[in-house]
Amino acid sequence: MKDKILKIAQKAKAASRKLSNISTKIKNNSLMAMADLLEERTDFIVEANSKDIKYAKGKGLSPAMIDRLTLNAVRIKEMSKGLREIAALPDPVGEVVRMWRRPNGLQIGKIRTPLGVIGIIYESRPNVTADAASLCIKSGNAVILRGGSEAINSNIAIAKVLSEAGSSNGLPDNSIQLIDVTEREAIFEMLKLNAYIDLIIPRGGHSLIRTVVENSTIPVIKHDKGLCHVYIDSEADLEMGKKVAFNAKVQRPGVCNAMETLLVHKDVAGSFLPSMIKKFKDANVEIRGCQRTKAIVSDIKDATADDWDTEYLDLILSVKVVDSIDDAIEHITRHGSMLSEAVVTKNYNNAWKFLREVDAASVFVNASTRFTDGGQFGLGAEMGISTQKLHCRGPMGLEELTSTKYIVFGDGQVRE
Repeated sequence: MKDKILKIAQKAKAASRKLSNISTKIKNNSLMAMADLLEERTDFIVEANSKDIKYAKGKGLSPAMIDRLTLNAVRIKEMSKGLREIAALPDPVGEVVRMWRRPNGLQIGKIRTPLGVIGIIYESRPNVTADAASLCIKSGNAVILRGGSEAINSNIAIAKVLSEAGSSNGLPDNSIQLIDVTEREAIFEMLKLNAYIDLIIPRGGHSLIRTVVENSTIPVIKHDKGLCHVYIDSEADLEMGKKVAFNAKVQRPGVCNAMETLLVHKDVAGSFLPSMIKKFKDANVEIRGCQRTKAIVSDIKDATADDWDTEYLDLILSVKVVDSIDDAIEHITRHGSMLSEAVVTKNYNNAWKFLREVDAASVFVNASTRFTDGGQFGLGAEMGISTQKLHCRGPMGLEELTSTKYIVFGDGQVRE
């Protein structure tokens, strides 16, 4: 296994040197061909995915996890659409970020350059295979993909289609590679290869993230857990609040930008929570409330201290009544994951207070947390959502997959 992973990394490094210099036209044509071939091979991909679904059900994975794993014609079309959107975006490679002239006549600039080789370690969602590969190709990076064992057949099928389309349209061989070894040791071998891999991006549960961060010799950008909140302010439009909160929890509960805790100001809790909780219950959401919530709606479960720190990724919601916007922000500061937070309010000052004081990659006013997404932000797709602050934060698109270098033009200057 060790030799196999090493060879993959060496091939990726060689591919990255060629890929960094190919034209935008070749990259775009390759992405468009990938999108077309994914749709043409829908049956092939769905058949491979069905093996993973059967395995997942046999292992007793939750309905939410199986939903994340499932591919069908509609979702494959969405993957293809993402590739076409990335092809249509400006190429960041070679972009002049800034130019200036020094008193000695030197002209100095910064331009965007690819990072080199990017390793992606991810779980469950096979669409990540296409999203990650396409973003890396457009930004001039070779990519090594290592998905979870639960999606191995789906990932192999998608990577095969992408590689075939890319090679047929001028991409260097080995620009896209998938590690098909399911043993956990493959991750540890990959994390040692700092001579060949320039960046690791883990996407998955807290255990995976921690393992990668603690064992990697390569710089890591974390796509950590999403423990997101919606706060209903004392001056909220309550009908809007119901719409936003319902969407944030129910639209797709098994993803990182879904709401896990609903915070409600005490002044509107009595009028807001009964109908809101009924709406959630009608959608089969299990409610776990604080004592003040239970005093308003009694037929719900008690929320424990652990609930405030739990990313359910399921139709489960914790609800807490708070005294003020300061209490809401304090709760988010203590329990949030710095990914996506939202306030519903008609008060301009409260909106800006929330925006300024809540420390998260994306902060919303009167909109669902579910919009924290590269596609929704106009980035085409996303490599992940960085919950750290260096070197990027939030949905990671093309620019976040580049570095910069200085270019200097002179006419014989020497330093004295």
